[in-house]
Amino acid sequence: MVAITHAVAFLAGGCFWGMEDLLRDFPGVTDTDVGYIGGTAEAPATYSQVKSGNTGHAEAVRVVFDPSKTSYDKILHYFFRIHDPTTPNRQGNDVGSQYRSAIFFVDESQHKSAVRVIAEVNASKKWPKAVVTQVLPAGKWHSAEKEHQDYLKRHPDGYTCHWVRD
Repeated sequence: MVAITHAVAFLAGGCFWGMEDLLRDFPGVTDTDVGYIGGTAEAPATYSQVKSGNTGHAEAVRVVFDPSKTSYDKILHYFFRIHDPTTPNRQGNDVGSQYRSAIFFVDESQHKSAVRVIAEVNASKKWPKAVVTQVLPAGKWHSAEKEHQDYLKRHPDGYTCHWVRD
């Protein structure tokens, strides 16, 4: 019996509801969790605190994936199709640093991949402006409250500003 090894990616691209809804169904993704990362506050206690913009955290998705079925690079390329990475601190109607575009890497391999994929996306001219996505060390992950997990699965008519852009 061969043990399945999973990898993780931490991605922020605006409201975590829409990001999770699309990333959950990407081939090779085995689990998603919405939460907060990248801030200065030791433990953001509530969505309201992060939403205020005072903790420095971003709304993000923890993406667990099977590397035998997909790659970190493929997930990153998809990430750049489901949000606008050229708008600093904004996605749709959501404005503030908590809605920034960011890739939080867990090791040097992910760091190099993120930098390379951003260069590829910029070179493709898919976006009319340059990518402003931050590439930062992951740091501590804080899962969001239960009511935010799988939000659009439970509320299919809920708010989202995410879709696959080709």
